[in-house]
Amino acid sequence: MSEKLDGVIVATALPYAEDASAPAGLRPDYDRYAEHCRWLIESGCRGVGPNGSLGEYSSLTDDERRTVAKTAIEAVGNDGVVVVGVHGAGAHQARKWAELAAEDGADGVLCLPPTMYRANRSEVIHHFTEVAKAGLPVMVYNNPHDTKVDLTPDILAELAQIENVVAVKEFTGDVRRILEIREVAPDLAVIAGADDLTLEALLMGATGWFAGFPNVFPAESVKLYNLALQGNLAEARALYEPLVAAFRWDSRVEFVQAIKYGMDYVGRFGGPCRPPRGPLVPEHLAQLELDMKKAVEYLRAV
Repeated sequence: MSEKLDGVIVATALPYAEDASAPAGLRPDYDRYAEHCRWLIESGCRGVGPNGSLGEYSSLTDDERRTVAKTAIEAVGNDGVVVVGVHGAGAHQARKWAELAAEDGADGVLCLPPTMYRANRSEVIHHFTEVAKAGLPVMVYNNPHDTKVDLTPDILAELAQIENVVAVKEFTGDVRRILEIREVAPDLAVIAGADDLTLEALLMGATGWFAGFPNVFPAESVKLYNLALQGNLAEARALYEPLVAAFRWDSRVEFVQAIKYGMDYVGRFGGPCRPPRGPLVPEHLAQLELDMKKAVEYLRAV
């Protein structure tokens, strides 16, 4: 399978509209979400990723979750790729979401190991084997901070043998992993998963960026990605350094609230989150505002 799911693919935030009859008084605003997906593609991003953790998939009903994916697929059309999050507690659930994504016209899927359960090696292999049976290119997602399962390079080497497993979103924060993964699984695309390690990851051979803060700064993020791939380190660093304080929020517990705040800050619509995510506490809000101000003032000056 030639599709590696690389390039800048944005893990999309999901806008809500107030609705007393909806869960937590908030219903997904599909029209606004479609417009956001189009804006990201028109800003130069290669694709979008609905139903990731940034998209609050675990706070959605099953019907909402599928409609979010369909909305992204329809909005992007043939102008980009849509990589649908199919995370599930068990292999049967994740596979079902992957089959629905295939049925709805997705280009690929992003999948965590079993959620809510610390799976062992054989359970992890089984999980991704089942998801891959849906027939779409699979990006496995290594986020041991949240799942307590670490997809180490040797496990990834085994996963890379599964037909349709084409990429790994690497979110350990350990840049040393990238070369190690490339050594043991040379056909597996390594995708930068943490915004505040993007430049380092791309310089070490990552070929994609599955991204959070490009919801806020898509065109500038694509420029950063291209500069890094071209090896233009001086220009890439000059762009990255004023943005990285904001990007660090992508690796914090409050990343969904922070990115939605960033969208509001630049005149887009971020809006509220569903539980369990509540509003940012005042000290976080004050720091985030400073970090956003630094990024925006730099971008306005260049």
